[in-house]
Amino acid sequence: MSSIILIIDDEVIARESLEALLAGEGYQLEFAVNGPEGLARAGELAPDVILLDVMMPGMDGFEVCRRLRADARLAEVPVLIITALDDRESRLEGMRAGADDFISKPFDSLELSIRLQAMTRLNRYRRLLAERTRLAWVLERAWDGYVILDVHDHFLYANPQARLYLNLPAGEAPLADPFLEVARRHYRLEPESAWAGWPDITRSKTPCCLVRPETATAQVFWLQVEQFQTVAEGGRVFQLRDVTRQIAARGDVRKFHNMFSHKLLTPLSHIYTGLELLAHEAPFMPAAEVSNFAAQTFQGAKRLRAEIDDVLLYITAPVLAKPEEGFGITHLEALAQTIGGDLKCEALTVQVAEELHPCRLALSPQAIELILWEALENAKKFHPQKKPRVEVQIGRAYNGLASLRIQDDGLSLSPEQLAWAWTPYVQGEKYFTGELPGMGLGLSLVAALVWQVGGKVNLANRPDGKPGVVAELFVPLQ
Repeated sequence: MSSIILIIDDEVIARESLEALLAGEGYQLEFAVNGPEGLARAGELAPDVILLDVMMPGMDGFEVCRRLRADARLAEVPVLIITALDDRESRLEGMRAGADDFISKPFDSLELSIRLQAMTRLNRYRRLLAERTRLAWVLERAWDGYVILDVHDHFLYANPQARLYLNLPAGEAPLADPFLEVARRHYRLEPESAWAGWPDITRSKTPCCLVRPETATAQVFWLQVEQFQTVAEGGRVFQLRDVTRQIAARGDVRKFHNMFSHKLLTPLSHIYTGLELLAHEAPFMPAAEVSNFAAQTFQGAKRLRAEIDDVLLYITAPVLAKPEEGFGITHLEALAQTIGGDLKCEALTVQVAEELHPCRLALSPQAIELILWEALENAKKFHPQKKPRVEVQIGRAYNGLASLRIQDDGLSLSPEQLAWAWTPYVQGEKYFTGELPGMGLGLSLVAALVWQVGGKVNLANRPDGKPGVVAELFVPLQ
């Protein structure tokens, strides 16, 4: 970008002479013919240097210079005073007014060029320093973490919040290790596909997250990593934002929606049907039959009360994943069949590896119920005839993980849909609300539950070439 030189001179010949001298220097030349116009133009342009004639009618150059220095926006713009006066008093007056330098008429082209180069360079450095000072002041007090990385992924800068997030030394201690190496010490990089292009993550449709899994003493912690801007020589600024609350809030909303439709509507429909029948048909029914329907309706009401209590428990539970509670694997088949029955998934098979019968998954019963509900609901929702054949299998995987595999025979997905399915943050949810066909917004919550206990997720089309998908969750065993 060219440096802006504002020339304030009432003489046409002087303006034309300066334009001719500076035409080949690469500057953006702007002109004003008197003091008031010069002040107005300076306010509009914020020039890099002002060439200011002293001998002007009305408002002379000294007064213009004093007013420039009184304007906070223009106080530091370099002013080079043009004068035909070589007397000492004029130069002293110019210095008192705030001028930075002087040049006398007639102009020496080489002297003028050198002085302007020096002044524009110094002004550029001044502006950069001021911008860096302001930026540093903001970043030092920012709630988000910010890091500047060079082309080799090494730290050029990390603000205090980033050092806290990444467990780095406080202050300005030099940081030798690459960013990804530091991040992997404390976090899991999820989803893996989004991190494949690091450090160029601007093309990824899926947000990059750092996830610190939940432990017995600490809740799960989520950081979203976004490229903030590019800096000189290929360096990049990245923002590290704590999105733990947003993830939890999104999970709470989805959890309530599922529990309401799953736990409340079913008994409510039984109550409504029973009461409607009694209201219209009771006078024509035998007493024993009326009593039987009333008893069934009462049982439905009791179940509804119990389910409401359960929903309230879900809502008030601080953490859904609860690895310390765990889920007994022997209960998986009964739970899956119950959910399948509620969803009317008639062709459902469940296989549990015998060696896992004594084991427990590092997820709460509520979390496993929510995961199965999401998987079976999606299998039915996206099946062409709404009659999916679903196979649920669980077996031992590796490194203390169990593999929970859920396969259906519905629709196969495009690579783009498979990539979006586990999107762990709200930006990606628009892809699962009807704008594009997908696997359902709840799968992102499933991924969040598994990731926060240190597990992994995978979604793929069926390997046998038949229509349908396979969701595989690798969940730690207690």
